[in-house]
Amino acid sequence: MRIVIGEDSVLLREGLIRLVREGGHCVVAAVGDAPSLLSAISANCPDVALVDVRMPPSFTDDGLRAAVEARRRQPDLAVLVLSQYVEEAYAHDLLADGGRGVGYLLKDRVQDLETLDDALTRVAGGGSVLDPEVVAQLFIRRRSGVSIESLSQREREVLALMAEGRTNSAIAQKLMVTDGAVEKHVSAIFTKLGLPPSEADHRRVLAVLAWLRGGPAR
Repeated sequence: MRIVIGEDSVLLREGLIRLVREGGHCVVAAVGDAPSLLSAISANCPDVALVDVRMPPSFTDDGLRAAVEARRRQPDLAVLVLSQYVEEAYAHDLLADGGRGVGYLLKDRVQDLETLDDALTRVAGGGSVLDPEVVAQLFIRRRSGVSIESLSQREREVLALMAEGRTNSAIAQKLMVTDGAVEKHVSAIFTKLGLPPSEADHRRVLAVLAWLRGGPAR
């Protein structure tokens, strides 16, 4: 994969470059601020943008906003955002367009090559990836909403694993149930959240977005 890295910390940026290259991928650009990130993405047309949320010039959410803007310009661009903290708004903004190929990991997680490489591969393939710690904390916070409350405990467990970007087979293995059982739970989730089959929408992303909101899917 061709990857652009946006990270203002020189040490972390160099560490990410090393990890990405060890994973067999090509770093086509590595920059330290949001405007340079947008320019690098435009100039190199990467498969994935690996982006820190907080970057210059304001050190707030410049990296995230640059990533969202880059996806607006290049809808096929996959984005994996890194953050020091669990922020509901960051995960919501990434998924808000209902698109594919987005991820949100805590920075501590990317010190592991296998975890980083797996996340890059999944978002590049059109999947969505949320850090397990992000999922756990958001699950505690987001308890309201008629649609979400209508899900059974098992359906919530399946939806939480969907939020991590796991496939049905991976969910079945984690919960020690059959693939068929997971398929039934996923179907029930879509029905309860009002997500009928559609060629235009990625229902797994929309279901996760509804869960983040704690309310209706639409």
